[in-house]
Amino acid sequence: MTIRAVLWDVDDTLFDYAAADRAGMRAHLAAEGLTGLHGSVEGALRRWKELTELHWRRFEDGSGGGWQDQRRHRVRDFLGRPALTDPEADAWFGRYVTHYEAAWELFPDALPVLDLLAAEYRQAVLSNSSVHAQEPKLRALGVRDRFEAVLCAAELGSAKPAAEAFHAACTALALAPHEVAYVGDRPDIDALGAQEAGLRGIWLDRAGVGGQPGLHRITDLHQLPPLLRGDTRFGAPSTFG
Repeated sequence: MTIRAVLWDVDDTLFDYAAADRAGMRAHLAAEGLTGLHGSVEGALRRWKELTELHWRRFEDGSGGGWQDQRRHRVRDFLGRPALTDPEADAWFGRYVTHYEAAWELFPDALPVLDLLAAEYRQAVLSNSSVHAQEPKLRALGVRDRFEAVLCAAELGSAKPAAEAFHAACTALALAPHEVAYVGDRPDIDALGAQEAGLRGIWLDRAGVGGQPGLHRITDLHQLPPLLRGDTRFGAPSTFG
């Protein structure tokens, strides 16, 4: 039952989405003359984050429409303009994306660990995003060539934590679930979802919050290679808490 491949989440795992989102929205608010929206810049950033999480959950569970719909819903709710047309919402979001992309960065541990694992493990991506968003991002960050495949919920028709999403990625790699480890920043959607689908789920807890018994947890990607090499069945007690 040796692990033969590592399947990756992208946002807030390899790529610092939270920092880029905050920086991008801060710049966008200034450019749009909206720094007073929701009381202050910090208030607007909090509201944008709340709406992003809300509409992502609805996209993931299928209740909020498609990929483009969740973006439009976020914009309308954030601006308080429910009658905003689709083209208007798309244009507003597109202007935000320009600022967001200017702030893209990998976490410092991402590239060294991707390269270190490459000699021993196949690697691919499974994201609750869209290929149209993640492919250009991975290329711009200089890591697309590290992955055999990039699979995303918008195109698969199923999202993590559904077993179907994880199994689709295993099928793309022609591997059984028990031969694949999944690494992601969310204990429920990523690690537990993978574990329940038969993969080896690993929670990347960068903030060190802990408190999720039964999950294999690391706090830095540099802890991943020794974990994979020394405990391929994940049967021994984890030294990472």
